Amino acid sequence: MKREAGMTLMEIMIAMAIMAVMLVLAWKTIGNASDGRRTFEQYEERNHELRIAMGRIVADFEGAYLSLDEGCPPGSTCPPYVTDHPRTLMQARATGKIPKIRFSTLGHRVLWSDANESEQTVIEYLARSNPEPEHASETDLIRREQRRPSNMPPDQEPSEYDVLAHDIQSLKLEYWNWRTLEWVDQWDTTQSDGNRGWLPSRVRITLVLKSFDGKDIKMVTQARVYMQEPLNFSPT
Repeated sequence: MKREAGMTLMEIMIAMAIMAVMLVLAWKTIGNASDGRRTFEQYEERNHELRIAMGRIVADFEGAYLSLDEGCPPGSTCPPYVTDHPRTLMQARATGKIPKIRFSTLGHRVLWSDANESEQTVIEYLARSNPEPEHASETDLIRREQRRPSNMPPDQEPSEYDVLAHDIQSLKLEYWNWRTLEWVDQWDTTQSDGNRGWLPSRVRITLVLKSFDGKDIKMVTQARVYMQEPLNFSPT
């Protein structure tokens, strides 16, 4: 009888070596694809957070307004708290990572028909250190909303706080002065030597976030302030 043909030990070892190399290459390819997808998802999450934050800020400024009706009848002397803390205003100046700003807007969304609220609200943007110990070095962008504008000091008004973006590097706000045709970094409608009675026609917003890999993600956009003239409900 003829001897049965088979593979030698050397041939088996060579085949196993080739298979091992192919498995390593396949595993590396799968790992790279998984890492690429994870990186893409992390970038998309940060970009989505950035776009949502910018959209919220733009909507706030587009609804900005002033009013001549501050609760003080014409010809009478207003109490100090009315003149010191007007209900409708825009006070802004550049300070640190996040500019100090407080302004009135018609951007509040009323969720209940019988709510004691209106579209009027007062907005502030604040910086807050992340409360989680592992992220204590990060700065979050906070939106403070005062739903019922009044003449009380801001720190005495009940407000809601929302996190617009985590781990931000900076927020820059610039205001287009349509009288001098220039961008400025401060605005004050509460002072006679400032911008009393009028608002900027545009606001340029620059927000920079830190990505997961330590790089900066920057977005710049502009908001158009539609209501240029202050509202006047007083009889003339």
